[in-house]
Amino acid sequence: MIINFEKNLSPEGRAALLVLLRRKLPGARYAAAKGGLKVIGLPPQKAADAAPLIENLPGAARVTFLNAELCPLACAMSRTVLSKPLDFRRTPVFIAGPCAVEDEASYLSCARALKAAGAHALRAALFKPRSSPYAFQGLGWAGLPIIAKAKKITGLPLVTEITDTRQAARLAGVCDILQIGARNMRNYELLKEAGRSGRAVLLKRAMRATLREWLLSAEYLLKYGVKELILCERGDMLSGSGAALDFRLIREAKRLTRLPVIADPSHAAGGREAAERLALKALRSGADGLLIEAAVNPYAARVDGRQTVTAETFQKIAGRAR
Repeated sequence: MIINFEKNLSPEGRAALLVLLRRKLPGARYAAAKGGLKVIGLPPQKAADAAPLIENLPGAARVTFLNAELCPLACAMSRTVLSKPLDFRRTPVFIAGPCAVEDEASYLSCARALKAAGAHALRAALFKPRSSPYAFQGLGWAGLPIIAKAKKITGLPLVTEITDTRQAARLAGVCDILQIGARNMRNYELLKEAGRSGRAVLLKRAMRATLREWLLSAEYLLKYGVKELILCERGDMLSGSGAALDFRLIREAKRLTRLPVIADPSHAAGGREAAERLALKALRSGADGLLIEAAVNPYAARVDGRQTVTAETFQKIAGRAR
């Protein structure tokens, strides 16, 4: 924690502020910092509670934190292997499948084809948050037996999006990884419930979210019990040119957390040709794997068919990446 002094604060004012700080933060240590003081030795909860009080003290301008102070669990991670359900010791790792489970025949066909093409896990979305209330929202619970069958047939783990706290226990009974979508990265009650689920979690970065905001959401998951966590870069919308993945952010998240960081080229691209190019570029830029929309017949998909690559294209991406 850094406490920045008010501009032109006198030496007497600094001494008076230090007296007040020692009263409010017994046991803390202090060191000189540019334009202020560095506070050492406060546990995260005590520091978070103290910050708004400190900012009201005479002579204090603002309080700032390092990422490691705000997100101690995320930033203290050793390189996560995730040998179950996914093994990141040999990257890249591919999670592939249609955007949504639409019917049994097409999904099982996709599952078989994508396993043969090199997928390590299946996208298995039953609940789809949509901007329009009239758009297809996914099969919901009716699709649970379908994905359970796909898992039995292929032996591949399932990655499914959780959109409501009430879904956690039932989804965790069948699926191996719960996905927090970009729209729900800041849904803190959902993060808590996913954390308690006992399953691995894949956390997408919300559009326009900073690295710190992304890591704070990861911190929620880790604080509430997640042992195996995967970060996923989804991309930001760029004016006039669709969306783009932030490769710098992928590398920085890997450096700070040592967690696996994968990329979602499908939503960032908006088209299957661009998705193929972005997928390969993401892997060259340091991503540990891909969460990619792929299907046997994407042209018939009810959701995101335009950005879904064919099984043949996915096989080509997986082959080139290896």
